[in-house]
Amino acid sequence: MSGKNYSSYKAAQPYFDLVRRALGDLVDGEHFFDVVADDIVYEVRYELGWPRVISGRARLMRQFEGYVGSIQLRSADNLIVNRAVGDGVVIIEYEVHGTIISTGADYDNRFCSIIELKNRKIAHWRDYMDSHAAWSALTAGTA
Repeated sequence: MSGKNYSSYKAAQPYFDLVRRALGDLVDGEHFFDVVADDIVYEVRYELGWPRVISGRARLMRQFEGYVGSIQLRSADNLIVNRAVGDGVVIIEYEVHGTIISTGADYDNRFCSIIELKNRKIAHWRDYMDSHAAWSALTAGTA
């Protein structure tokens, strides 16, 4: 067990569990934040409120504080894992399902993430998602 308390991130636990399961024995640590390198570069390839590049584990954790303040995930599923040649790159496709806290709108989204590993930690993450699905959920009832 990691021994660290990540209870404030509970709303994203289905996502964290899916990622941890996808990486299996390629990384060390139990929780998502345990397997992230201190100097991670986390890129998002869309414009929906997150910085395009987040540098460092501490900054990534702060960004997720905002995420769990606005979205409550119920589940994460339909995982597809592809390993590139060797164990240094893992590509995962998955879906998340939840609720936008402020409006009660359903949130269902699809992602593809390219994960680069170094020293048994996530060193670089490139995230692609269904931006229309996210935008629709985030703006439901605002028109």
